[in-house]
Amino acid sequence: MSAIIVLFCLAPYAGAQESRVYETRTLKSEILKMDRNYAIYLPPGYEEGDASYPVLYLLHGSGDNHTGWVQFGQVRHIADRAIAEGQACPMIVVMPDGDTKVKGYFNQPDGSFDYEDFFFNELIPHIEKTYRVRSERRYRAISGLSMGGGGTVFYALHRPDVFAAAAPLSATTGSTWLIRDSKATQAQLDAFGRKYGFEGLLNGASKEETDQIKRVRWYISCGDDDFLYRDNSMMHVLFREKEIAHEYRVKDGGHTWTYWRMELPLVMEFVSKSFMQY
Repeated sequence: MSAIIVLFCLAPYAGAQESRVYETRTLKSEILKMDRNYAIYLPPGYEEGDASYPVLYLLHGSGDNHTGWVQFGQVRHIADRAIAEGQACPMIVVMPDGDTKVKGYFNQPDGSFDYEDFFFNELIPHIEKTYRVRSERRYRAISGLSMGGGGTVFYALHRPDVFAAAAPLSATTGSTWLIRDSKATQAQLDAFGRKYGFEGLLNGASKEETDQIKRVRWYISCGDDDFLYRDNSMMHVLFREKEIAHEYRVKDGGHTWTYWRMELPLVMEFVSKSFMQY
């Protein structure tokens, strides 16, 4: 770990009290026409000072909700330790609820449920208005597991102007299985596949779009016993072909919270380097 990370981290942490996790906070979504929940981690010292912090958006997987990273991911314990040891910079961690009436973090092809629009047009502005968040791109990162890893990939590919770093874990890189009971036409489904199908999206990107994607710092990780290992390895191969710099890690483990808890401090260390000069 470089000395500059330690210095950057310890300065805001000095004299801090303790972190806070608010498991359920709510905002009203006009786009989704419902209230949406999220959990939030505030680093040690946040409530005692007036400093502004970078932010990590942390997405859960299928079958969980905004409490997944709190209850099973032990986000408070892991983040506190990573910050205290200088492995990661103090940051705010936002965990939105993707457990909606449709699976995934995507806009539905028939326009019936536009979760991606909610995320970018309502959730991020709400967080930056409500909390002391540094709103510049260089202070914003995204990560997630499984379905949330897929959301991480597609959000960073769609909006590389928003995120400095993206760290998908055990990511689902396909999305058509998420479309259930859709009344979309075939043309809409084809358009959906081009937008959210990983290979089609990258292969169809213009040089300008690819150059923007290259600005994002990428960390891709998947267990060697994970049923999604092939999809993640293919993502690595395609990134290499497109000359998109990234860190690719295959480690002992499966599609389990044990693996994701192991990876979270490394994700926080990785994105911390994006929040500063390195």
